[in-house]
Amino acid sequence: MNDKKLVRAYVRIYGIVQGVFFRANTRRVAKRLGLTGYVRNMSDGSVEAVFEGEEDKVRQAIEWCRHGPPLARVERVDVRYEPYRGEYDDFYILY
Repeated sequence: MNDKKLVRAYVRIYGIVQGVFFRANTRRVAKRLGLTGYVRNMSDGSVEAVFEGEEDKVRQAIEWCRHGPPLARVERVDVRYEPYRGEYDDFYILY
């Protein structure tokens, strides 16, 4: 029996996070962790992501977002946990 808690996290990342391969690397990390959801650039220069999956894996993805890929300069990460929805079947980059 799988008793791992499933969660959903809405994450917004601020700083130098566009044009530095943040989305592609976030997708790679999320897929490696077995998470579903999406990542996309926002018009204000931030990056938005939704991670769904096992709580410990979601936390690992969020921790990665606090640093991002080598060219990124993350200034702030806002996280809001929501009820798990099982809304996605993969992890997507939205455009």
